[in-house]
Amino acid sequence: MKTVVHDAIVIGSGAGGAAAAYHLTQRGAKVLLIERGLPIPLDGSTLDVQQVAHGLCRLREPWLDRQGKPFFPHEYLSLGGKTKWYGAALLRLPPAEFQPDPEGGLLGWPIGYAELEPFYDAAERLLDVRTFAIEPNLQTLVAALRRSDVRWQASPLPLGLSPKILEHVEEARHFDGYASPMNLKSDAEVCLLNRVAEMSNLQVLTGRRITELLGAPGQPRRVMGVACDDGNRYYANHVLLAAGALNSPRLLRDYALQRGLELPGSGMIGRNYKCHLNTVLLTLSPARKTDLLRKTLLLRHPDFPHSSAQTLGWLDGAILGNELPTWAPRWCADLLGSRAYGFFLTTEDGSHPDNRIRVEDGASPVLDYNPARRPAMLQEHRVLVREFRGDLLKRGYLGASRTMPIAASAHACGTLVAGGDPATSVVDGDGRVHGMENLYVVDGSVLPRSGSVNPALTIYAWALRCASRLT
Repeated sequence: MKTVVHDAIVIGSGAGGAAAAYHLTQRGAKVLLIERGLPIPLDGSTLDVQQVAHGLCRLREPWLDRQGKPFFPHEYLSLGGKTKWYGAALLRLPPAEFQPDPEGGLLGWPIGYAELEPFYDAAERLLDVRTFAIEPNLQTLVAALRRSDVRWQASPLPLGLSPKILEHVEEARHFDGYASPMNLKSDAEVCLLNRVAEMSNLQVLTGRRITELLGAPGQPRRVMGVACDDGNRYYANHVLLAAGALNSPRLLRDYALQRGLELPGSGMIGRNYKCHLNTVLLTLSPARKTDLLRKTLLLRHPDFPHSSAQTLGWLDGAILGNELPTWAPRWCADLLGSRAYGFFLTTEDGSHPDNRIRVEDGASPVLDYNPARRPAMLQEHRVLVREFRGDLLKRGYLGASRTMPIAASAHACGTLVAGGDPATSVVDGDGRVHGMENLYVVDGSVLPRSGSVNPALTIYAWALRCASRLT
């Protein structure tokens, strides 16, 4: 039986994997995309607050934190990856955030903003990025915030949402952290894979876990394919890792260890993990809130150059009830939810080589992450939360905040950082692993800096650029 050799195998179907597969397929390459998850269920369960809160479609793999305590990262098993579940905020990193900032422990990119700009343009077109009107309750809140401090700079939040979502109340109330069965959210499957789904040169396999990368006989620096958990093997001229910042470094590490391969960047595999310093702040006021989308606003302040604040989506008693103590009555959750607005406060966390993924044979993987290793960024975030909450309180908005736990891996990146120096990075400016002939990385693990906003659009753009280099 003749062995089929693809031009490229893409491992993972999230932002990076889907973007790379889309571009390569469009250019005529024979592409095999392999995804561990399945398409999301279309029975409405992805909009069900209780089912989603209890881990619908999440990977239930135990990890340990740096103190040995178990946790389950918020990784999803679904075609389209985490983009099916994200809040659809799609923002560019400003040009300054491609440069190093030694005081904050922030690495620089091997490329500048200008080199990624045309791929940002392409990603925004493919994802149909737009802004929505800031709704009345939120306009009132922003005006109050600026009366406390006029330096708060407000702008519409770029979103990957169909305008039709306003006609479907349940979808509009459940896009931030939920998957859309009506495809009203711009995710990797809807906007990229579906565009090329009927092309004969793309094959998509779901429900398959990659167990190892296969090296060419006598040529360990060349990956010839992959092995899956069902026993099948697939072969290609190029292999693109897009399994995410928690999983791509594990595949690369295992490959190098099994072959005794010392790559130029071997010592950096799994290091420089970043996930943003994120705090959810809930504000309460006497008046009921009637805004629908809510997640339409981005706020910045000159005192916090590495930070941003954005509104969260719909809040009601059902959603808020999952965060209250079990003894709290439902009417209490309903009362609070009807008067609540949520904000997501984000600060870039600096890179530190000791913030890393460690894996020992036969043991659960360890995420050794401590934001205090970059104290300047941690201090900026703490002051941001205090000042933002204080400015709202001056205008009658009572605030309560919660720091996101280590399990919140939505913005995970940095474990295979891109750079020009193989001694301090794992991949080069084109996404190729240092020392490997045909192995590339197109997911968020390459990001040397995650910036002050959600990283999804940057991952899309990076993958489109890497794929364009291959074609």
